[in-house]
Amino acid sequence: MAPLSVSIGQYSNKGCKPINQDFYGAYIPQEPQLSSKGIAIALADGISSSDVSQIASETAVRSFLDDYYCTSEAWSVKKSAQRVLMATNSWLYAKTRQSRYRDDMDRGYVCTLSAAVIKSTTAHLFHVGDARIYRLVNGALEQLTDDHRVWVSRHSSHLSNALGIDEQLEIDYQALPLEGGDTFLFVTDGIHEYANARFMANAIEDHRDDLDEGARIIAQEAFDQGSTDNLTAQIIRVDSLPVRNAEETQQWLGGLPFPPELEPRMTFDGYEIMRRIHVSSRSHVFLAKDIETQESVALKTPASDLQQDPVLLERFLTEEWIARRINSPYVVSPCQPTRQRRYLYAVTEFIEGKTLTQWMRDHPQPTLEEARSIIEQIGKGLQAFHRQEMIHQDLRPDNVLIDHTGTIKLIDFGAARVAGIAESRVEHDNSGRLGTAQYSAPEYFIGDSGSVQSDIFSLGVIAYQMLSGRLPYGTRVAQTRTRHAQHKLHYGSVTQYHHDCPAWIDGVLKKALHPSPHRRYEAISEFLYDLRHPRQEFLNEGGIPLIDRHPQGFWKGLSLLLAIVVVILAILLLQQY
Repeated sequence: MAPLSVSIGQYSNKGCKPINQDFYGAYIPQEPQLSSKGIAIALADGISSSDVSQIASETAVRSFLDDYYCTSEAWSVKKSAQRVLMATNSWLYAKTRQSRYRDDMDRGYVCTLSAAVIKSTTAHLFHVGDARIYRLVNGALEQLTDDHRVWVSRHSSHLSNALGIDEQLEIDYQALPLEGGDTFLFVTDGIHEYANARFMANAIEDHRDDLDEGARIIAQEAFDQGSTDNLTAQIIRVDSLPVRNAEETQQWLGGLPFPPELEPRMTFDGYEIMRRIHVSSRSHVFLAKDIETQESVALKTPASDLQQDPVLLERFLTEEWIARRINSPYVVSPCQPTRQRRYLYAVTEFIEGKTLTQWMRDHPQPTLEEARSIIEQIGKGLQAFHRQEMIHQDLRPDNVLIDHTGTIKLIDFGAARVAGIAESRVEHDNSGRLGTAQYSAPEYFIGDSGSVQSDIFSLGVIAYQMLSGRLPYGTRVAQTRTRHAQHKLHYGSVTQYHHDCPAWIDGVLKKALHPSPHRRYEAISEFLYDLRHPRQEFLNEGGIPLIDRHPQGFWKGLSLLLAIVVVILAILLLQQY
């Protein structure tokens, strides 16, 4: 069977402009991703009114080419690409809102994007903006995309749709069956508004053996015809197509099937199952050995009940995408696929160690430095999520592994939220289906969405528990369903349980654990910094009431004072008689 094969020619030039705000790229992976994910091509064009749109263009193309290949093989091409584009749009929009261009989106991080994924015998096209995708048919160019542009007059127009211009994104999508020899042309508006379609078609036909030169000649023609914009062209020719067998066709139509029930010593999809590591209502995790590489891995399968729960199944698939996007020594790493996957499962590195829950049982009274070291590592793992515009949402000791060197790894991202992706909402409950109530921030229980501050609260709970052996608010957080009730939550000083803990550390924890997210730290980095560097406001013990720092001592002292007052009053009364 012939593999999927394409030839690509590309060219870009700044033209008359001082800088080139276009960006383009293509990626042809090796097997098994060539078959499971296909070949990706993307072209972005920054808007002329913005001085930073070239950043948007580069971000859009790089994110598409990188993040698409991180998505689950069980997702369709359409779902994978659209999720990546929505996440990118959210990042660009937020970047503008946080910049000095927040009141003028036309000067912000905005760009157009035209992209394609060629998988098996189908071309999947994705389009936002006014670049164009053509197909060469019988020597003529057929325009496949619509221009997202509104013409106010004969000489005046504006973009009606682009990446980063709005919080919501509409993406044009179409799937086209392919034949060997099919040729596609991607061009920015700086070319298609000036170069004649007949000229571009002839240039492709005349340079079939040198597509880069064909792309250059097309751009040069637009420049010669008076184009004042950047000039970018991509030519993609399909040289050979694979032939699907019956099994591949079934998987393409219905997605990857659920795996069979796994047992120790059985062989499964190139792995030898060694033993169970963990079983929950959502997934089963096994220690397995890759038969080809002899590497020990953790193999995770969805629980059979997930077949009836599309929301949780979707979270299982999203978890693998998240893991592939994050690169941190404090987050468990996925294993790169080396062969075609036939079932629905995920494979990650195997960590020989214990959960933080077990570690705390083994170390009921850790030193401040031991606790601080672990909290700092967890915090750095969370920062990797936050840099990708993702919220973990289920940080708890059972989701933290500690290996024999003391290094931590965050695991289980099934509850994580990715910015820009609207998913079915699952309410928090005590079963841990989305988050775990004891470690979830108060705002979740009144229906608010999670934020960086929500993860900070969960990290603060873990820090408090490590030092005290208790939860800062007990189980009361999950019982407070209104903001008024949450304002009544009372923080008890950690120093009453860990007498070696300085009062200023208690101030840091109190801030991280404030019931209102707006009163917590704005970023993980601030929290971690304050754990090492005393703030003046926390050094002043007057800022921490005695009843919070030493409640037992407070009440004993108050009782003693009242007793003294009673004795004095009794003496005075006796003297009067």
